[in-house]
Amino acid sequence: MRVRVDYDLCSSNAVCMGIAPEVFEVRDDGFLYLLTEEPGDDLAEGVREAAGACPNGAIFLED
Repeated sequence: MRVRVDYDLCSSNAVCMGIAPEVFEVRDDGFLYLLTEEPGDDLAEGVREAAGACPNGAIFLED
């Protein structure tokens, strides 16, 4: 799985970070950071949940 974030759509609301903090992080500067573009199988379920929960639809997954 590969994760891509459209930063033009992202509002850095940290919903994804709350679900998959191993992959997504909103830092003190108020911006979202993708910690890994290719999370392992052990993180796949959380990443899919985070992508589905993104209120702006800014997270895209590629298999």
